[in-house]
Amino acid sequence: MINQSSGKSSVLESIVGRDFLPRGSGIVTRRPLVLQLHKTDGGAEYAEFLHAPKKKFPEFAAVRQEIADETDRITGKTKQISNVPIHLSIFSPNVVDLTLIDLPGLTKVAVEGQPESIVEDIEMMVRSYVEKPNCIILAISPANQDIATSDAIKLSREVDPSGERTFGVITKLDLMDKGTNALDVLEGRAYKLQHPWVGIVNRSQADINKNVDMMAARRKEVEYFESSPEYGHLAHKMGAEYLAKLLSKHLETVIRQRIPSIIALINKTIDELNAELDRIGRPVGEDGGAQLYTILEMCRAFDRIFREHLEGGRPGGDRIYGVFDHQLPAALKKLPFDRHLSTSNVKKVISEADGYQPHLIAPEQGYRRLIDGSLGFFKGPAEASVDAVHSILKELVRKSLAETQELKRFPSLQSDIAAAANEALDRFRDESRKTVSRLVEMESSYLTVEFFRKLQTEPEKLPAKESKESQAQAQAASNVDRYSDNHLRRIGKYQITRLFNSVDKLFSNTIPKAVVFCQVREAKRSLLNHFYSQIGRREKEQLGKMLDEDPALMGKRETIAKRLELYKSARDEIDAVAWK
Repeated sequence: MINQSSGKSSVLESIVGRDFLPRGSGIVTRRPLVLQLHKTDGGAEYAEFLHAPKKKFPEFAAVRQEIADETDRITGKTKQISNVPIHLSIFSPNVVDLTLIDLPGLTKVAVEGQPESIVEDIEMMVRSYVEKPNCIILAISPANQDIATSDAIKLSREVDPSGERTFGVITKLDLMDKGTNALDVLEGRAYKLQHPWVGIVNRSQADINKNVDMMAARRKEVEYFESSPEYGHLAHKMGAEYLAKLLSKHLETVIRQRIPSIIALINKTIDELNAELDRIGRPVGEDGGAQLYTILEMCRAFDRIFREHLEGGRPGGDRIYGVFDHQLPAALKKLPFDRHLSTSNVKKVISEADGYQPHLIAPEQGYRRLIDGSLGFFKGPAEASVDAVHSILKELVRKSLAETQELKRFPSLQSDIAAAANEALDRFRDESRKTVSRLVEMESSYLTVEFFRKLQTEPEKLPAKESKESQAQAQAASNVDRYSDNHLRRIGKYQITRLFNSVDKLFSNTIPKAVVFCQVREAKRSLLNHFYSQIGRREKEQLGKMLDEDPALMGKRETIAKRLELYKSARDEIDAVAWK
């Protein structure tokens, strides 16, 4: 940090060894510039910007123009400032590994085109960086100003009272009045810091106008200190090249001290990235075997969740019990037996069954027709139970697919599994319908002899309020007239109804068993068996289409994988440094 027009740009360019920063009067740096220096083993120098990935800038005049254009993009062609940083990386064999942040220079007053709050705005921005405990402060002051009035030193003292993070730099030593020097500052008598002060001699305005390159300027700086009667004894500790090495060495020392905490933080981040990759899914291999394995793993994950819904680990299976415990009994109670076994209908059915020869003892054919017609009513509740369970199973398939996190990355496979599961459930439903229909048909297909034997031994049951005499008369009359109301009522409301009550109890147990056996049990055991046999015969290209991923998810995985590799590489490099 530095006051405006104190030689900040020249110091940074001297460290880099290149002329690349915008220049001008007043406030030129209007956005933080995060400058990362990367030492290479050789080759040409070039620069890269984070906002322009994969674009190299071999010409540093173009770097200067890009900084100016990117600044104007956010702040406009005004003197406003922004705290949105510009990230610049420079790769060169002539630099040391170092990261610097160029901040707007501190100012005293707002000039035309700037808000009145510019002074406070710049100071707040600078503070937001230098207050961080990991930040190394480079406080730059010109030699031709009193160090006691330096805003950079004042602010560094506030945020770093111990001076552990502050490096002092004196610029413009060659511009001091004759007979004066900065030895008191450089030797720590005027203001002592924990780290030594470093003097810098920047290029003059004439050198800049003549486009004197930075390497020549470095040589000229070395000559100045070596030949200076005041600073000759400090020449080995002066200059931009020494400053860069000093900062790099200090940064390395600090990193070594904090390697355990840095490694712990990196390991934590690596674990988080691995967990995120596991959540969204690792990349799928390109060979058919790997693709088939991935598909089977996805199917098993779905099947496991579906089973949990049925067996009670997740909600849903209890609704099937509700069909058997509430829906089926309620439907059985609503069957229209009263209408079918009314006296008039019983008489009609028995008369039609007798034909031109009335029955003699018991209307056997009438009984059979009444029973067949009544038992047919049971098919409705039975098939409704099948359909209700079918709907629940399909809903559980839909829920299980949505809850299978691994499948979210493969929408095509998700659709294929849904189609295969629903197709299997339809087959199970059809088989279940056939089974419950057979149960009903079995009851009506054979009436035991015992049923007809009991008909002749049972006395006719009449309401209790009727006298014994009335009962005897009714019994006598019934023996004479087999079509009397009392006799017909005895057939419909007592004899056949008693049979239906026993059948009702039977179906209340056997229909749920049939539905569970044909639908629920098969869904648990073989929901995707047919699908497995199909995919086993598919070619690699077909399997690849099933594993077609969402492009957004693929991009996210690629980004995470790159970050993961960067963190692993950083950990390896830090480990290598720690063991040196």
